[in-house]
Amino acid sequence: MTIAPGRPQHDAFVYQAMRDVTERMRHSVPGKLEVTREGIVHDMTFPKGPHELTAARISRRLERVMPEGLLAHTGTPDVEDAREGVLRHPDIMVISEADMEVEGSFDPRTLIAAVEVVSCSNPDNDWVGKMRDYPLLGVPLYVVFDPRTGEGAVLSDIHPTPTGPRYATRKDFVYGEDVTIGEWTISTDGLPRYR
Repeated sequence: MTIAPGRPQHDAFVYQAMRDVTERMRHSVPGKLEVTREGIVHDMTFPKGPHELTAARISRRLERVMPEGLLAHTGTPDVEDAREGVLRHPDIMVISEADMEVEGSFDPRTLIAAVEVVSCSNPDNDWVGKMRDYPLLGVPLYVVFDPRTGEGAVLSDIHPTPTGPRYATRKDFVYGEDVTIGEWTISTDGLPRYR
């Protein structure tokens, strides 16, 4: 849910104000706070077991097939591009260890992929908002796993459009199939579903 609407065009003052609010509120509200050009997004519930188990299994499976020096990171910090007015926190960030050696937020252009597990409370955040924001931030691959439906998608090939950068290629998958993320293929067998 967007709780503090911003301006349609990026405004550095508005972004900094929203960024300050999210930082002050981060430890006093449940869930996750992110900033987009449209405002502050609040995923109101703490991730449930199936959400966290999905992220953990995907992370582990990716790290088994990726070369040394790359991680499928599930922790903090956020990825941020203040020029674009966007602060996001992917569930999993495929990133090199060297690109993690920074103070503050990660540069989103250093991510190899952003992976999201759709939440029950705000699925549009993953299927709409992040599908818009990640190409804007220059994240080359965006992967969505949806435990509500047992389906997902791999989005790639950023291209310009009149409304901003978008992913040109979408490859859908269903749980049980292998999915290719960048150069690596992992199984989706045994990923939990929401009840």
